[in-house]
Amino acid sequence: MASHLKNLSDFSHTTIPNGSAYKVAIIVAEWNAKITDALYQGAYHTLIKHGVKENQIISMPVPGTFELSGAAAIMLNKHADLDAVICLGCVIQGDTKHFDFICDAVANGITNVSIKYSKPVIFGVLTTNDEQQAIDRAGGKHGNKGDEAAITALKMAHFSTTI
Repeated sequence: MASHLKNLSDFSHTTIPNGSAYKVAIIVAEWNAKITDALYQGAYHTLIKHGVKENQIISMPVPGTFELSGAAAIMLNKHADLDAVICLGCVIQGDTKHFDFICDAVANGITNVSIKYSKPVIFGVLTTNDEQQAIDRAGGKHGNKGDEAAITALKMAHFSTTI
């Protein structure tokens, strides 16, 4: 995808459901906090903008991106009334294979939690080559992946409650 050509947080081409009936959790990694806080702010404000009530949003931090899938499972186990869980994190490529292991584990983990609980668990994780790419996707020139995750959560919550 040629993401360098556009703002990825442009939703003018799609219908976004009203979120007033939904309860959503946001789990955010503390590692790369400058980036993940921007993702969180985007997700939170997008949910509010589209009707989710403040008291219907549960926000919880976890130490790092690796912990997101386990935390999502705990959250869904403790809060069966959730309509969606948004997982926000940022993994920046380094000099070792650690990047590959973390990204693969988190992507698979989030997918597995979603399947296990039959609930939308949203992958709002940046996997970038460098910090600048992360900044560009956390409220910078390419939009905010947190906004995108919130819109995805609303669309998937709507999907799962209307089929």
